Amino acid sequence: MSFCRFSTANSNLLLTLITVGLTLGCSSPAPNATDGGPNIADSQPYSHDASDHANSGHSDAGNHDHGHGTVEIPAGQPVPTVTLVAHPDSVRGWNLEIQTTNFRFAPEQVNQANQPNAGHGHLSINGERGARVYGPWLHRPQLPPGRNEITVSLTTNSHEALIHNGQAIESTVVVDVPE
Repeated sequence: MSFCRFSTANSNLLLTLITVGLTLGCSSPAPNATDGGPNIADSQPYSHDASDHANSGHSDAGNHDHGHGTVEIPAGQPVPTVTLVAHPDSVRGWNLEIQTTNFRFAPEQVNQANQPNAGHGHLSINGERGARVYGPWLHRPQLPPGRNEITVSLTTNSHEALIHNGQAIESTVVVDVPE
């Protein structure tokens, strides 16, 4: 057995265990602001155009297209949507649920030719790029105290931001973490 196969098998096992852990961990009621937990605003789809970014003061790392360009959804093709929901984890951190329509997560195709309505997400926290998103759930073990804006944007296999009518296809949720 080569090291590559051993590493891939271990990665697949680890991914399976994390998925099972998230599934089981999400079954208990989550705390809310009235019982000392964080205050989580309702997730609202959020879009901005290039003029919003130009006036935002963010570096390119916080840009919805991360310097990779954009791909407009062609007329007649179903338009993907994304909604981000933050669930407090019963042990530590937050479980982020990424709900999509007309979009398929395709981590096996990252950095390959684009396919219609397939790709991955880019996660940013407070305007700073955080991670690639390859599926509908992601765990964040911690967030800084105070107000945190968490955004997930849908991207092509080659990391170009998916846009419709000039606006990024993304969703933002605000999580207030007690100090």
